[in-house]
Amino acid sequence: MKDSLHFLYKTKRGRVVLKLLTRPVVSKTVGKFMDSGLSKYKIKSFVKKNNIVLSDFEERKYKSYNDFFTRRIKPEKRVVDYTPEHFISPCDSKLCVYEIGEKSIFQIKDSMYSIEDLLNQSEICREFAGGYCMIFRLAVDDYHRYCYIDDGLKSKNVFIKGELHTVQPIALEKYNIYKRNCREYTILETVNFGTVAQIEVGAMMVGRIVNHHEECSFNRGEEKGKFEFGGSTIVLLVKKDLVRLDEHILENSEKGFETQVRFGQKIGVKT
Repeated sequence: MKDSLHFLYKTKRGRVVLKLLTRPVVSKTVGKFMDSGLSKYKIKSFVKKNNIVLSDFEERKYKSYNDFFTRRIKPEKRVVDYTPEHFISPCDSKLCVYEIGEKSIFQIKDSMYSIEDLLNQSEICREFAGGYCMIFRLAVDDYHRYCYIDDGLKSKNVFIKGELHTVQPIALEKYNIYKRNCREYTILETVNFGTVAQIEVGAMMVGRIVNHHEECSFNRGEEKGKFEFGGSTIVLLVKKDLVRLDEHILENSEKGFETQVRFGQKIGVKT
């Protein structure tokens, strides 16, 4: 995997191949294969390579690799923290947190990004100045379903077209993937944490971000959606002075380290 990413992002020939691979039509074609029974042969090697503990998941026969990839975990293996004042992680991931500056610009791996790049909506972006931008990076062996972080009301889903790049750190050195990747965002009006923007970012070979609902009411811990096949990223934007994140997460982020978090786990508190 590491050698392949180096070829694609660090060499001239690789970048030619990359332009083809990152086209949405390629992702859709691969997605159709992963939905078919022909892809089932990949499951066994994936389980072995990534040390997946199958007993943690619902017991069933899988129709395809995608069917396996989006497998549901047993509820007792991901216990959701229902304490109203606790801010929870929407997913299994590696988390980094950044404070949103006055111009809504933040830094990821030595590259600068604006909130406007993510949402294509300057009016909404201004509301989050001084708050937090939380970046949850999912690896291929993470649980690829995600939940609502509180009770509340949800806006419609807004899909933004783009290219599909890997969310591995090597891609960040060359490409502004959080701007260029296809993504889908929604505004969550939560009971305990005010207005929260949630953005799901597609990764290379992940053409489908599957959100279950349009405008609706939701409950903490309820499944919001899933990613199909590959690593992906969720970004949460919260307003100033509404959430105090756990100190070790902030300290790790300041040092440039990600923090491993789990679906439904407390990562902060209401201020």
